[in-house]
Amino acid sequence: MAVKNILVVRFRQMGDAVLSTPLLNALRRHYPDAQIDFVLNERIAPLFEGHPAISRLITFTDDERHHALTYIKKVRRIVRETRYDVIIDMRSTVNTMLFALFSRRSPYRIGIRKSYTWLAFNHRFEGCEDNESMIDHNLQLLSPLGISEASKAITLHITEQEQRDFRAYMQTQGIDFSRPVMLAGVTAKLPEKTWAEERMTEVLHRFMAAHPDVQIIFNYAPGQEAENARRIYAGLSGSPNLFLNIEAKSMRQLAAMAANCTFYFGNEGGGRHIVQAMGRPSLVVCSPMASKQTWLPENDEVLTRGISATDIDPEAGRLSYAEQYSLISVERVWTALQSFYQQITPAV
Repeated sequence: MAVKNILVVRFRQMGDAVLSTPLLNALRRHYPDAQIDFVLNERIAPLFEGHPAISRLITFTDDERHHALTYIKKVRRIVRETRYDVIIDMRSTVNTMLFALFSRRSPYRIGIRKSYTWLAFNHRFEGCEDNESMIDHNLQLLSPLGISEASKAITLHITEQEQRDFRAYMQTQGIDFSRPVMLAGVTAKLPEKTWAEERMTEVLHRFMAAHPDVQIIFNYAPGQEAENARRIYAGLSGSPNLFLNIEAKSMRQLAAMAANCTFYFGNEGGGRHIVQAMGRPSLVVCSPMASKQTWLPENDEVLTRGISATDIDPEAGRLSYAEQYSLISVERVWTALQSFYQQITPAV
């Protein structure tokens, strides 16, 4: 059958949405003339503007998502205005499956196997396992459409002008592009996603001593993350190679900044997914909250490496988050960072 209209539903956080782009890209390659609509949270939608695989962004505010009647009315209106041939619900929650439930005439209604999802979907798949790549899991949702070969590269579309503008701003802040630039995720939003400050400080201190030519930009969000970053900055004695005040004021600016950096090092999170999408290598300390195999997809196009507690002790999952983080020593991260930097140095 001819597929003209496709709806992909992926509410949640920035990193989850970025990891959806291989699926979107595969759909675009297979159906070059189809309309591909992407449903996501309003606050992260600007990051996907201009993406060549997406025809239209359909956004929901937090208020819309959490007000039942408003949400139901909007979902019903969306699927009534466009008759979708394919609906892919990448989370398949009680709320998101309403898109498929209100569109029972859609030939392909693809979702995740849960106790209640038989009501909405005619093609269901098991949820992502802890040792399974999220990209591999997402791509299997395309099998009912006969799509079996697909690139695993994650992509964003940030214009050359946006990248040039941010590069010029970085230069005004003192960045010298004849030298390497590290984008450092020195902290994170949640304590359980943050490697110990004193250990991060020690690794950066060693790196700066070993590689005095490398400039380091701290990447952090306002609030508690900013306070944490300032403490680490102070602990490193305010070296002229450290940059605390180069700010990305939007997700698109963060992507433009990543494109102008040499590599990323720090805590794992949504920002690192943006770095990978912009084609920059990364080494991260993985949170015990999430599987390294799931959320740190590796491919041949971009060097991506991670250090997790389970690398040290396969049974680490039985421990508390703090105990798991304690297994990741300064020496282990320092050794990994040295090896990683040597790998990327020829490209610097």
